[in-house]
Amino acid sequence: MKPRTGADLLSLAPVVPVVVLTDPATAVPMARALVAGGLPAIEVTLRTPAGLPAIERIAAEVPGAVVGAGTVTTREQARAAAGAGAGFLVSPGCTERLYGALRETGLPFLPGVATASEALELLEWGVDALKFFPAEAAGGRAYLKALSGPLPQVRFCPTGGITPASAPDYLALPNVGCVGGTWLTPADALAAGDWARVEALAAQAAALRPAA
Repeated sequence: MKPRTGADLLSLAPVVPVVVLTDPATAVPMARALVAGGLPAIEVTLRTPAGLPAIERIAAEVPGAVVGAGTVTTREQARAAAGAGAGFLVSPGCTERLYGALRETGLPFLPGVATASEALELLEWGVDALKFFPAEAAGGRAYLKALSGPLPQVRFCPTGGITPASAPDYLALPNVGCVGGTWLTPADALAAGDWARVEALAAQAAALRPAA
């Protein structure tokens, strides 16, 4: 199940949980709940100091998880995430310097784009699996549908503002492999250690199918 490319990441599950943690102690039980619910790929963001130690714990203690680092914006973060055991990297955007840093790690990665020009630049660098961020603010499903015509070779993981209600509409697009979602790990559930709720939310997300 270990992904080798960005394209592999898009095929692991219909939803990739995007997690912001404040306490590394919650990382392992949270990851176990997500995996038990059917969502093996977990993006732990580096927005807080808990991100790296959380990745390290999940990588070491939850064999069924494919844990990655999100919000990677610098070479130093990319290297640190790889050193912590991350299995993939995700960035909110991408510059030439950051692209080089992501590639240097040897890990699969999803660089973020919000425009056709950004997607074209990544294509020129040989990358055709991308994060579309911030999805809703950047044009949402309509924008991605429009991109599928001129850029049919690109596949996306849209993230940002997506809900359980809107996810099936995104998944119905031919250029969407999966979506990123923050709703799988509500702050109150993490604080209370309500892992049954997290597992139930994961199971619902794992069962999502494209809209008819």
